[in-house]
Formats: sequence, C-alpha cells, structure tokens
Amino acid sequence: MKHPAEWRQVGIVGVYLGLLAAMFVEERCRNVLFLGAACYFSFLNTVVIHNHLHQGIFHSRRLNMLWRCVLSFGALYPASANIPSHNLVHHHFDDDGQPDWAAPEHVSFRWHLLNLLHFPNVAGPNTFDGVKRWGSLFGRGEFRRQYQMESVVAFGLTGALMLVDVWTTLFFIVIPQLWGARGILRINLIQHDGCDTTSEWNHSRNFVGRAFNWIMCNNGYHTIHHNRAGMHWSTLAEAHRREVVPRIDGSLDERSMVLYLLKTFLLRWNRPEKRDVAASEQAVVRAELAPRAVRRAEAEAVSA
Repeated sequence: MKHPAEWRQVGIVGVYLGLLAAMFVEERCRNVLFLGAACYFSFLNTVVIHNHLHQGIFHSRRLNMLWRCVLSFGALYPASANIPSHNLVHHHFDDDGQPDWAAPEHVSFRWHLLNLLHFPNVAGPNTFDGVKRWGSLFGRGEFRRQYQMESVVAFGLTGALMLVDVWTTLFFIVIPQLWGARGILRINLIQHDGCDTTSEWNHSRNFVGRAFNWIMCNNGYHTIHHNRAGMHWSTLAEAHRREVVPRIDGSLDERSMVLYLLKTFLLRWNRPEKRDVAASEQAVVRAELAPRAVRRAEAEAVSA
C-alpha cells in the first residue's frame, strides 16, 4: 500500500461490503437501520472510487485493477468510467471545448430541490453516453478490457445474487448500490452550482468541517483538488488552508454540508443566483501584485 492513510479507505469499503453481506445472509439484519447504513457507506464507496482512479492505493498494478472490480460491484457501474468522465472531462469543465457531462446547467427547474433530485437522471445517461463515445474513439484495448471486466464483476455478481434471492438482492443490495452511484453524481451539482467554472479559484464549493472530511477522505476540499488533481487526498486540508483560503471567495467555504443542503434545497424555493466573484478575484490579484509593486518601487529608488 502506497500510503498509511489508505487503510481508512479499505476500512470504508470493508464495512460497506460487510453490511451488504449481513443483510443478504441474515434476515434479522434486513431492517431500515442496516439499509440506511449501507446506503451511506455505498456513497463513501464511490468516494473511494474517485480517489482510487486519481491515484491507485497499491504499488501493485494488478492489485489496483482488482480493487477497481471490487469497487465496481459496490457501485453497480464500472469504476474505470471515472477516467474519461471525471479525470479528463469534468476536471477541465468546458475549457477544452468538451462540455462537462455532469455540469449543473443540465437541470433547470425553478424549484431547486427538483434539480437535486432529478440531476442523476440527466447526468447519468450523459456520462455513460460520453464514456461510450470516448471508449470507441480513444479508449485503448487495455481500458476496454478493464472496463468490461469491471462490468462483468458488477453486473454478473449482482445477477448471481438475484438468482439466489431476487427480492433480498433488489431491496438490500441494489438499492444501496444505486444510492451511492446516484449520490456521487449529485455531488457535482452541490459542489459547482452557482460557482464560476471559468475562475481559477472560485469554480468549486468546499465543505471544510473536520469530521465530515475525515469520513469523506478530504473530498470536501474540492477547489484544491481541481487545481492540483495529482495531490494525495490526505494532504488536501493543509493545501486548502495554504493556497485556497487566501484566494477564494469566502462564501464558497461552507462549514457543514448538511446545513448547506437545508438552506439551499429545503428552506428556499428558487435556485440561488450565480455569485459575482469578480470583485473578490480582483482583490486577490491586487493583494498578490502589491508586494511586487513595492519591490519594483524600492528597486527604482535605489537605482535613482
């Protein structure tokens, strides 16, 4: 394993798979409490997919590929889809001429809660259509083989469980799988809606609570992740404080995702207006240029 912090991610996936196994084999575990926990850890499983597809957790390439298959079963989609959809397209927004398949602008209900609920129904098909096109044009044989293997594991194992017990599988395996897959799509709306994706620093919303980021493996620090995608997730908190906080519009740092969801989607009707962050960006530029101007003036004075 490359980094000791990766044990946290392995533990998250282990708990999730343990919950699924318990509900499948033990009737007493088939209740709302276990189902709710499985849905929550299913979402965390997709967070691990995100981190792993940016930076594999094992030194061994073969182990990394096998781990993708495990994660794919947990989310009921091939984890390798993240490479074109997230790493290549989403991280560039639309600055390369390719529109983001999961951009917040794909939904436009006046009632903002409907945008949150409906977003996966639009972003999901957009994403997998895009992945299919990318795979046919640019996907190398290696990518296609891995993608197919992950599909076989995800859908094949789920199908095999259905043959054993169809209703238990549908309610206590498939529902959590889909909850996580749809939840990670909604994160695109939550973290980018109302932000300026053309900005260097104000393109993303961050959730900076310590407990939240511990269980989310620092995925709340989204600005620094976009700007430095190769940085290991365990170092994002310090990098956010050092590089992002002095430059970002302060309103884009939220202490709590729960409170943000309440005030944005439940306690209001209309979609919030896109914030004008030009003034804050100009202030950052002036602050960064001021020391240079002082040094230039000092140099000119000495020269004179």
